[in-house]
Amino acid sequence: MEYKHNSNSVVLVNYHIVFCPKYRRKLLVDGVKKRCEEVFEDVARDNGWEIISREVMPDHVHLFVSADPNTRPHIVVKRFKGRTSRILRQEFPELLKMPTLWTRSYFLSTAGNVSAEVINKYIERQWDKI
Repeated sequence: MEYKHNSNSVVLVNYHIVFCPKYRRKLLVDGVKKRCEEVFEDVARDNGWEIISREVMPDHVHLFVSADPNTRPHIVVKRFKGRTSRILRQEFPELLKMPTLWTRSYFLSTAGNVSAEVINKYIERQWDKI
């Protein structure tokens, strides 16, 4: 993680984001999981963000993202959820049986340099909890 510099500021804005499929169904496996991860990378690249850490669990997603401070936090979440929902539902027709892919709710926390390492370790240890 590096500070971002422009002509009049130096910033470091990191978000820990967690969200779930509708009804917390275990949909994010195999090909769906792989494609979801690819779409997350595309969204980050297209918006100039960096995914510091990511874990796609069968029934929820953790993203640790460094974003532009001019982008409101709810927009960051909306872009990740919106594009993945659209693309995954197009490519995996079985997901069309659900009214929506993601729940409307999400968890979002800001993190600086001190807690970034802790969040990374937490995300990396998600599989240990299963």
